Amino acid sequence: MPRKSSSIPKSHFLGHQIDPSLETTRISGPVGFLNPTRVHLKPTRKSKEEEEQEESAQPAISEKEPKKRERVSRRQPRIEYLWRSRDNRKGRHAVHVQYSPKHHGPGHNLPASTNSFREILSNIYRMVTYFPYWDVSWLVATIFTLGSVVWVINAFFVWLPLEDPSTEFSGESLTGGGITAFIGATIFEVGSVLLLLEAVNEKHTACFGWAVETVMKRLESHEDPIKTTVVRRFESNECEHHHAKRHSFLRDGLKETSPEEERSFQWLPSWTELRTHYFHELGFLASLVQLIGATIFWIAGFTGLPGIIDHMSWGLTDGVYWVPQIVGGFCFVLSGFLFTIETQPKWYIPAPSILGWHIGAWNFIGGIGFTLCGALGPASSSSGVEYQTCLATFWGSWAFLIGSVIQWYESVDKFPVEVKSPSLSEVPSDETDV
Repeated sequence: MPRKSSSIPKSHFLGHQIDPSLETTRISGPVGFLNPTRVHLKPTRKSKEEEEQEESAQPAISEKEPKKRERVSRRQPRIEYLWRSRDNRKGRHAVHVQYSPKHHGPGHNLPASTNSFREILSNIYRMVTYFPYWDVSWLVATIFTLGSVVWVINAFFVWLPLEDPSTEFSGESLTGGGITAFIGATIFEVGSVLLLLEAVNEKHTACFGWAVETVMKRLESHEDPIKTTVVRRFESNECEHHHAKRHSFLRDGLKETSPEEERSFQWLPSWTELRTHYFHELGFLASLVQLIGATIFWIAGFTGLPGIIDHMSWGLTDGVYWVPQIVGGFCFVLSGFLFTIETQPKWYIPAPSILGWHIGAWNFIGGIGFTLCGALGPASSSSGVEYQTCLATFWGSWAFLIGSVIQWYESVDKFPVEVKSPSLSEVPSDETDV
């Protein structure tokens, strides 16, 4: 039986919207019975008839010129557009450029990899100077970052007095810990709702042809590379993702639309969309599990408030405080795991070169910390167990914070470029210099 993840199903929007200028080279996904999570596409080669028509339209050239053009064309890097389900939700357009050591000659303005030191510093600067409040992906990242900061503060309130009793002040664990836990759980709930909204608003129109075209034009251009690519990247009107539209979330998502009009942002998908598409999307399932976990976890945040938790019996505390932490934390673990494998070629092969992989991995670790805290909680009458319970919240909160900051970085890096320079032995014969 063929794997569903190795082909584009008829119900998937990519099935009838692949750009005609691109050729699908590989389709894959980590879970065989779910939709594919990555599609590799490359520009289609022109037919001989098209090349002859272009040559006939060119002015007369010397006999040496055709050989020179042939040599340059064979030295062109291989360019692929990487459609990835996570990138599509985040409004990102990834391009992969593979070139040989011979591609450093004149006429090649090779795009800088977003993993370069200069690009990383530029993106960090953009994090603190660019505030796209209309971008749901940016809102999700910054809200989870804020929530993680609150949880780190909470962890200091409940763990530091056990580590260093001299630092404890009146009401630190009960009042400070209880209130910050409630605020942190509430922020996580809001972020999880937006995360699910992001998942049901993945772009259903392919708009990636121009991303590859941009890189190809840069390779062939002798103009200023900043002028020819960066401006087009951040000001192009050809991208149809809602992330770039200032009113898609705050205004267009609430206005009435006719059946013929395409809604740029939707709050609730139809049952048909859920059944035929979203329930087969790994990213949607991870977001749904995250929301379920945050909702259950919020119960523990509420019952942990001062005036509630200190007036409950031990058995009631186990049922309405520790159990929601265990169940909610387990959902965080599962969600982090699903987000991690979504970025992988196979469910068992890590993908550390992708930002989304690190985000899912750190959230997975954070979920383990929160689950462990809840699991140890009923036995926390012992001082040693109580210390480990609070310590699990401490390192789990820091793991969530690291993942959230990386997600914030990812949300403002909409046009990643992956560059690979293979050795001469890896270069096909038709791409070597003549």
